[in-house]
This record gives sequence, C-alpha cells and structure tokens, in this order.
Amino acid sequence: MPAILGKKIGMTNVFDGQGRQVCVTVIEAGPCQVLQVKSVDTDGYNAVQLGFAEKPVRLVTKPLAGHFKKSGATAKRFIREYRTDDTAKYQPGAQVTVVEFEGVDLVDVIGVSKGRGFAGVMKRHHFGGQPASHGTERKHRSSGGIGEGAGIPGRAVRLGKRMSGHMGHERRTIERIKLVKIDAEANLLVVRGSVPGPNGAYVLVRNARKVGVPKQK
Repeated sequence: MPAILGKKIGMTNVFDGQGRQVCVTVIEAGPCQVLQVKSVDTDGYNAVQLGFAEKPVRLVTKPLAGHFKKSGATAKRFIREYRTDDTAKYQPGAQVTVVEFEGVDLVDVIGVSKGRGFAGVMKRHHFGGQPASHGTERKHRSSGGIGEGAGIPGRAVRLGKRMSGHMGHERRTIERIKLVKIDAEANLLVVRGSVPGPNGAYVLVRNARKVGVPKQK
C-alpha cells in the first residue's frame, strides 16, 4: 500500500478521454525520504515514517537532528508515518517517489482544512438566521434560543449544541478520489476534485483503503 507526502499546488482543469472538462488538484508529491521503519517487535505496530521538504539545519532541534542523522536523511519540514504491513521493501534513508503510484486508480488525501477563525452559526452550520421582516433588530444572524423548553428536565444547554465557535483547521480525509495523472519528472500527482487546505499546505496521499466506487465518476 503506497503512500507519499506532498504539497498542494492548486487547482486547474484537464480534459478526459471523452472530451469532458474535469476539475483537478495538482500535488507536488515527494521525493520523500524514509526516516524510520517501525515493526511489531520494536514499536508494537508496523509503520513507515516519511519526511518531505528540506529544512535548514539551524532550525532543527537536537533530538530531531539525531533522528535524521540516524536514518541518514537530511532535515525535513513535514514528517508523517503511515501503517502498513509491507515494510520489508523500505530502508531508512531510501527515497519514495510518485513512481510508487503507477497502476493505482483511487487514493485518499489527508490534510488540514482551511482555518476560518471564530464563525457564527450561519457560516459555520448553515443556519437560516432570524426573520428579515420588520421587528427584528440587529439579530438577523443570531442563532436564537439555545436552552430547553419550559418544564423539560435536564441540562440548560445540551452537549453538542450547534453554536458559534472555531471553524476549520481540522484534519480531514478525502476518500476514494481518482488519480488522474502521474508526472514522474516533475514529481506531480493530479487528482480529481478538491483536497483539504490552502495552496501550499502539506498533505499525505495514500492508496485508498476502502473498496468502492470513486467519490466522483
């Protein structure tokens, strides 16, 4: 099960074999270096740790510097690991490129969504807001009442109530999206549809774990 780290470049359009215009996201994927190979005997589970994007040595802490030196890799900005039972073919210091995805049709893309800061209920939860008719004053985008009805025992405000609050900046996984194209020379993966995060955000791309039809046909 291949996986690779990368950086979201942006979105564009391509044409498929039937002449239809398709929206795609371009990801600069790799080359990554293997930083550590974990096993059940040493760590309790099987996994491969990858590093992506060069980082100046002066910005690296001593523990991380020793970790990079032990694997024979250079300092990296983005470090992630993924679980796999097929760890025999990976060695610390080895490179992982987009060639690993030759023949792969569907992938999962994991990233952090855009942070929207503190948002109200209309933006955060798509509430309709209060009536816009005469009589509503400075409360058009308010959530309205949040407590229980009269005579109903329990909490004043139930846990999980949809209210204003922090929006975005959360880990998100887009599952089973089609891998449209691989550019091995430029280290690019082109996937159909959108992926989490702004342009320049780091993502992890892996072979789709769930079996099924793609999100977009």
